[in-house]
Order: sequence, then structure tokens, then C-alpha cells
Amino acid sequence: MKLIKNLFLVFAIAVFFCSCKDANKDVTTTSSEVNTEALSKESGQAFIKDDLGKPTVLSIAIGSKDHTTLVAAVQAASLENALVNAGPLMVFAPTNEAFVALPEGTVENLLKPENKNALANILKYHVTPGNYSKDFLKKFKKLGQANNDYVKIEVVDGEPIIGGAKILASIKAGNGIVHVIDKVLLPPSE
Repeated sequence: MKLIKNLFLVFAIAVFFCSCKDANKDVTTTSSEVNTEALSKESGQAFIKDDLGKPTVLSIAIGSKDHTTLVAAVQAASLENALVNAGPLMVFAPTNEAFVALPEGTVENLLKPENKNALANILKYHVTPGNYSKDFLKKFKKLGQANNDYVKIEVVDGEPIIGGAKILASIKAGNGIVHVIDKVLLPPSE
């Protein structure tokens, strides 16, 4: 009798799990069919609308008319989600004028799909963990960047110079700080 009860219990559990698995399968299939197009283009936390929180470093760049080239590069390299992480992130954001100062054709070439990895490497060289003010940066000789390289910091006339770039402005973000710079930083390997 005990054996029959145990077999019945095992059978009941097996039926329960099979029915749950089939129910989830239908829901999952329906959800993936509905969201396939959305997932292929814009997925991740970078694409969640947030009207209540402090802007992220990415939303600050997107909202700036002086950083349209930087935003286009971030999108071409598919780095949007990295720039909305909890951080803290410190982003050195070159202006459009800084990109124009690069040799002719450089930006257009980097934006090509086949150069996505090189572009991502350059963009990651503009990001470091931390949330340091312009004045606090004067205490460093170099910073470790997100691409695993280091950028040199010098103090010239009392101002920190990051890899040869001047900080034009600093904007606090919900996940760090954006330092607007006047030059595109190029990693030593580029």
C-alpha cells in the first residue's frame, strides 16, 4: 500500500510539473513572437524610459546638441547599455568640435560596421569607474580606463589635463559624472 501511495505521489508531481512547463512554453513563445523585433533593435536598460530619476551619463549626452557625434558613435558601437549601469561612471565626453578636429574621414571610417570593435575600444578609453570632480582629478597621475588602458593626467596652470584634453564643463549624473572635453582621447594602441 505504501508503494502505491509513493508511486501515486510521484505521478502527481510529474503531471503537475509537465503541465506547468507546457503553460510556460505557450506564454514564452507568445512573448518572444511579440517582442522579437523590439529585442533585435533596442533592448536593455538603456531603452527604458525614466522620467523620475536623475539622468544617466548616456541621457546627458543624448540631450546635448554638442555631443551628437559621440552619441552616434556610442550607438554604432552598441554601448548604450554600458553607459546606464549603476556605476559610478566617469565619462570624458568629447564635443562635436573635438571629433571634427580628427583627420578627415576618421569618424566616418570608425562608424562603419566592420570597425565596431576599434570604435568600442576608443569609446571605452573615455570611461573610467568613479565619480571624481574636476578638482579631485588633479590628485591623479593616470586613470585606468574601461578598455584596460591608462590615460595620463597632468596639471597645467592649475587645471587637470586628461590625455591632452581640457575639461570644459562637468555635469553630475545619476550614475556618475560627465566631463565635457575638447579633444577625442585615443588609446595608446590606436
